Amino acid sequence: MDLLPSFSFSVCSFSLCWPKPHFKGQSKSKKNFTSGVKTKKKWVPQHKHFDGSLGEGQGFAFKRKQKAKNEYFKLLRREKKKTPAPKNVYEDEYPEHLKHLYLAEKEQLKNEAWANRVKRSKLRMKDKEEDPSEADAAPQMDQNEENPSTSEEAEPNPDTKQTEPSEKEEQIRMRKKLLKKTSYQKTQEEFEKIQENRRKKQEEYLKNKQQREEAIQKYKQKKMETYQMLCKKTKKGQPNLNLQMEYLLQKIQRTDK
Repeated sequence: MDLLPSFSFSVCSFSLCWPKPHFKGQSKSKKNFTSGVKTKKKWVPQHKHFDGSLGEGQGFAFKRKQKAKNEYFKLLRREKKKTPAPKNVYEDEYPEHLKHLYLAEKEQLKNEAWANRVKRSKLRMKDKEEDPSEADAAPQMDQNEENPSTSEEAEPNPDTKQTEPSEKEEQIRMRKKLLKKTSYQKTQEEFEKIQENRRKKQEEYLKNKQQREEAIQKYKQKKMETYQMLCKKTKKGQPNLNLQMEYLLQKIQRTDK
């Protein structure tokens, strides 16, 4: 009698220590509250243990791709910050093997323009210097009108003679400069001519093609008509020899002509 209560107590104590059953899909809740902050977890369905699917993949390749992409854009941003200097579009437009020629021509034209500008400024300065002499000459002209004999004897001003041809020369030179073409313009014109020739050849080819197709269509139609005529039969189902003979006679007449 004394042993029964002790046995029953040992069974009860064993049953208290037995762990609870855990089924597949159930998440073991771990309550780790660090300094009173609850950590959030991404919700995943019970039957899923990873992102993606078995058919499509677990999403590792996509993540790697996104990471590489982000790293690449980050490097681009850094390089852009290091070298923010813009490119000179005017110089980079030229082809690489002709770039030095175009740049040399550009420099030459620039020097010519500067020389012309200096010449024009010198001519303007000369005109300004001549203005006061013209103002002094105005009262002399009045005196010459009163005394025509003295005005006839007076010689013409040589400065005016010098300025007139110089202005004409300047105009002629400027006209020549405008008519003068650069090598780039010449190459552009040559390219346009080549394009025009190609376009004409293309049009001619399309025209010939259309004519050829029309001729082939007419030939096929004619052949079909002759075939249908020769295939005609009499009421008894025999070939119509009269039509065939008529066709042969027409053919002979055409060859004779």
